[in-house]
Amino acid sequence: MVGMSGAYGGHSNGGESRAPKAAVVVGAPPPEMEMEMAGAMGVVHKVAAQPAQSTASKMKGKVKETFFPDDPFRSFKGQPLRAQWVMAARYLFPVLEWLPGYSLSLFKSDLVAGLTIASLAIPQGISYAKLANLPPIIGLYSSFVPPLVYAVLGSSRDLAVGPVSIASLIMGSMLRQAVSPSAEPMLFLQLAFTSTFFAGLVQASLGILRLGFIIDFLSKATLVGFMAGAAIIVSLQQLKALLGIVHFTTQMGIVPVMASVFQHTNETILMGACFLVLLLTARHVSIRWPRFFWISACAPLASVIVSTLLVFLFKAQNHGISIIGSLKCGLNRPSWDKLLFDPTYLGLTMKTGLVTGIISLTEGVAVGRTFASLKDYQVDGNKEMMAIGLMNIVGSCTSCYVTTGAFSRSAVNHNAGCKTAMSNVVMALTVMVTLLFLMPLFVYTPNVVLGAIIIAAVIGLIDLPAAYNIWKMDKMDFLVCLCAFAGVIFISVQEGLAIAVGISIFRVLMQITRPRMMIQGNIKGTDIYRNLHQYKEAQRVPGFLILTVEAPINFANTNYLNERTKRWIEDESSSGNKQTELRVVILDLSAVPAIDTSGIAFLIDLKKSTEKHGLELVLVNPTGEVMEKIQRANDAHDHFRPDCLYLTTGEAIASLSGFAKMATP
Repeated sequence: MVGMSGAYGGHSNGGESRAPKAAVVVGAPPPEMEMEMAGAMGVVHKVAAQPAQSTASKMKGKVKETFFPDDPFRSFKGQPLRAQWVMAARYLFPVLEWLPGYSLSLFKSDLVAGLTIASLAIPQGISYAKLANLPPIIGLYSSFVPPLVYAVLGSSRDLAVGPVSIASLIMGSMLRQAVSPSAEPMLFLQLAFTSTFFAGLVQASLGILRLGFIIDFLSKATLVGFMAGAAIIVSLQQLKALLGIVHFTTQMGIVPVMASVFQHTNETILMGACFLVLLLTARHVSIRWPRFFWISACAPLASVIVSTLLVFLFKAQNHGISIIGSLKCGLNRPSWDKLLFDPTYLGLTMKTGLVTGIISLTEGVAVGRTFASLKDYQVDGNKEMMAIGLMNIVGSCTSCYVTTGAFSRSAVNHNAGCKTAMSNVVMALTVMVTLLFLMPLFVYTPNVVLGAIIIAAVIGLIDLPAAYNIWKMDKMDFLVCLCAFAGVIFISVQEGLAIAVGISIFRVLMQITRPRMMIQGNIKGTDIYRNLHQYKEAQRVPGFLILTVEAPINFANTNYLNERTKRWIEDESSSGNKQTELRVVILDLSAVPAIDTSGIAFLIDLKKSTEKHGLELVLVNPTGEVMEKIQRANDAHDHFRPDCLYLTTGEAIASLSGFAKMATP
């Protein structure tokens, strides 16, 4: 055995072999001894090297796995040019996949679903626009154009598009820090449109550049805590409408909000309380009996109609009940001329667009995947990012603010039996009819009911069972969840989110810099070696220290691995028992997928250190990339001879134990 590619796990014919604490055999053992060893130990397998690849080929493979893990163009191979053009058009415009086979029966289902979600979208659109400190009409505009764009570009059948509470809250709170929506309404509106443009740009860029993995930094624990905190803040902010408070705080923390509540209560809450109870009861009924989903879906619109009639009949606006006021009829007005790229506000709009874009994108993709799994079809994450991004870019030019796939609307859409994205088109057309002809009917709609609708909608974001499961599964994840919740509640929405993301990233860094390393033992009567701490029946092998690493070895963790290994060696060497005296250190690399130059330097230093102490270092089952780096290290200096490499821990122990006995006089 000359080259590393032909290296055997046992002792080589040409290399020097040592048996610690025993006589050293120089040169190759006699043939009769070699045969005796083979018979005693069984077959010793080779540690195979990875097939040679050029650097360009490796880079191509890594780029493909990073940006195209789903290999979206694999079906193009072997197809004629015309077919490839058709497939490319269908890939870019998913509507072409289902529209040619669309039928009347499918339309009937989509019509019912579209009308149902429209009944929810109209009051929610008005409510969420007020939550973002924008004119109510902007909420309806945002429920008209974006759904049409998504129907052409989106890959989900169930996603219902429109404004959402969290993005509305974040946009309103971030922009309000620099501009007052009441003192400078036009400037505030310009900043909202510009932030929406940047949000769409971020979202579309993530999809086009295949960078969707970035949104994975928002873990489930982060989102559970963030959503719960934001839901409480949103609900408290609606106390302004429910209690009829005129001068309400602009801050988002729980302390200033509650201070405003107790200092300025001066109007009746009877109407708000009644409609809130009605909405929560309808929501409970729909959760308890899913077949009555339509009750929860129709409750917001019914509340708007009933409350508007009550205000109109009893002239309640003259008795302290604030109303929306007149809204102009007509479709979306162009707003590309209102996009503001003034350097004074550019940083604010870019930051607001980034935060709202990432949050709304995460919600939209998560909701789409959730309902796709229920119906057993695939949702392309990158297509979704491009679709959501482009609809926000178009929306920013047509008087819309940030939109995405809303969970509440999508749940109603799913339960209503939607079949395709045509339900979004039906919803958009219903909103269009409302914008053209029905806007005067909303003049007397009381703000208190809009506040009740928002509270009823966001209460569903408080997921206590999910928080409890996180607590049971992982206390560190629960800490992340708790920090996100507390940050949103006591500081602000964006700072709370930043704190939670920071803790999540810190945890990932800790896992990288402090990887799992453990001692293995043999399960008696088998050739299986497992973690001593996990498997109580596993026993140490006398004279051997078997270590395993369960992470890539790189510059960030080599110091830790070096110190941890030396400490274990010192503990083993100081036992003082001659029969179990440490002779061999086995490092199992089966769970090490990658290694860098610092990792190779760590292995070389560890080998030199063990040799100084009269010990043998053996590497077991290095994976393809690790073996390739070891080969390259051997090209310069022969650090790892073939007799240092074994395919399994069992073969290493059998080989070294047998050879050590024969080498002892």
